[in-house]
Amino acid sequence: MLTVSNVSVAFSGKKLYDEVNLKFTPGNTYGVIGANGAGKSTFLKVLEGKLAPTTGNVSMEANERMSSLVQNHFAFDEFTVLDTVLQGHKELYEIKAEMDAIYLHDPFTDEDGIKAGELSARFEELNGWSAETEAQQLLRNVGVDEADTYNLTGDLPETTKVKVLLAQALFGNPDILILDEPTNGLDTKTIAWLEDFLADYNNTVIVVSHDRHFLNAVSTMILDVDYGKIKLFVGNYDFWKESSELALRLQSNSNAKKEEQIKQLQEFVARFSANASKSKQATSRKKQLEKITLDDIQPSTRKYPYIKFEILREIGNDLLRVENISKTIDGVKILDDISFTLAPDDKTLIMAQSDSTTTVLLDILAGRIEPDSGTVTWGVTTTQDYLAKDMAENFEKPEMQILDFLRDYASKEENDNTFLRGLLGRMLFKGEDSEKTLDVLSGGEKVRVMLSKLMLTKANVLILDDPTNHLDLESITALNDGLVDYKGSLIFTSHDHTFAQTIANHIVAVSDQGAVERADTSYDEYITNEDVQKQLADKQLVL
Repeated sequence: MLTVSNVSVAFSGKKLYDEVNLKFTPGNTYGVIGANGAGKSTFLKVLEGKLAPTTGNVSMEANERMSSLVQNHFAFDEFTVLDTVLQGHKELYEIKAEMDAIYLHDPFTDEDGIKAGELSARFEELNGWSAETEAQQLLRNVGVDEADTYNLTGDLPETTKVKVLLAQALFGNPDILILDEPTNGLDTKTIAWLEDFLADYNNTVIVVSHDRHFLNAVSTMILDVDYGKIKLFVGNYDFWKESSELALRLQSNSNAKKEEQIKQLQEFVARFSANASKSKQATSRKKQLEKITLDDIQPSTRKYPYIKFEILREIGNDLLRVENISKTIDGVKILDDISFTLAPDDKTLIMAQSDSTTTVLLDILAGRIEPDSGTVTWGVTTTQDYLAKDMAENFEKPEMQILDFLRDYASKEENDNTFLRGLLGRMLFKGEDSEKTLDVLSGGEKVRVMLSKLMLTKANVLILDDPTNHLDLESITALNDGLVDYKGSLIFTSHDHTFAQTIANHIVAVSDQGAVERADTSYDEYITNEDVQKQLADKQLVL
């Protein structure tokens, strides 16, 4: 059990949060949520002992072991993949290294024999003799090729290195497992495996994630970091969100009798409980939900941006035709003879083996770069606007204020301070925030500025390259809802499962074999298709 007692954290006299008291118990996965800058990662560092709290303390029961996902992807570059994973259990790895060194002694003394025997006994207690087998199995489970086992971690591509570090965190069945954005950089298959692993994990898991599908799959509890407090709620992310909305409705309806409110709560809980799977986590969550009372649900103070995309004109009969596109960059062929056709009303998810492939393709569609060969033909009634992953091109005047930046894209009727300040206010730039210069904006603020620009241009085709990057859960949810309601056509990439599943109705997958497209197909339908599973197994496609 991990216990947090009267913890507060302050920087330069300003408190990030105050008087936090929590107990983390085995068999639960705690999803940590909060707006960007609320202090989620800081809280994890306090739990890990990497940052001392200003007041209070964090304690762990004797003989328990904590493990966490390493954020420095270069920390183990000089070690083999196997040794990198084994170092997830520090004591075991150090004992193994010491034993290996002793057995190399020449001459091998009686003292060496006694010491080796003592170490061997402890090594056996830690299941050390099966450690390499367990580590190798973990590597297979997360999708690392067996051939990489004895390669240096530093020689691996970034996507594989992320998997190795995940295996390291999971190694040795830690009593307390701390994961900060564990799905970042993982393919869909590995994320699905991790969801199943954590759903049946018997120990304590504490996870920060912006992936709503992941939080919903694994969380039995939600820790809400908000306005200087950290509050604990039963359930997964969707339950927290919808229960807080229910609490707000009940609070605003002062005429509702207590019996009516209790009935609404019971119906709400019953609906969520009915969706529980057979996993240990879901069963635990169901039991906890059934004990909830009216006093347990509270309105959230979280603020959501208001995102609504309008179009100036409808698209005619033609949207987009891509014919035989090829592109080589720095001697590497990124796209090879890619063809597909999109129709009006399509909301198309572009998928590929790597992010660089999809980014190059979207850059070509948006006219940022030219293909080496092939053609891109847009319908004559289309107007396109682009949210690129690399936004540097849009922020070449760092001293410009947000207001002035947006003024360049506003229509004559909307080009006044009152309207633009109102727009920015709805995008959570309150008061003087609208006068910030572009160079001081955070990553999330830059995306919200670009989304404001897209709302002003009213294009009937939006091209979005991983638009949830840098956004907090509230902004992701608002953007998700805005794109579902969008009346134009959409071409986008995303690693957010819920985002892809709720928006896309057309899939275009780009691989070494060309492009495969499926119209009128959702993301979930596509990734469970037998042909797609074969492509995954053959590594022609990474989802």
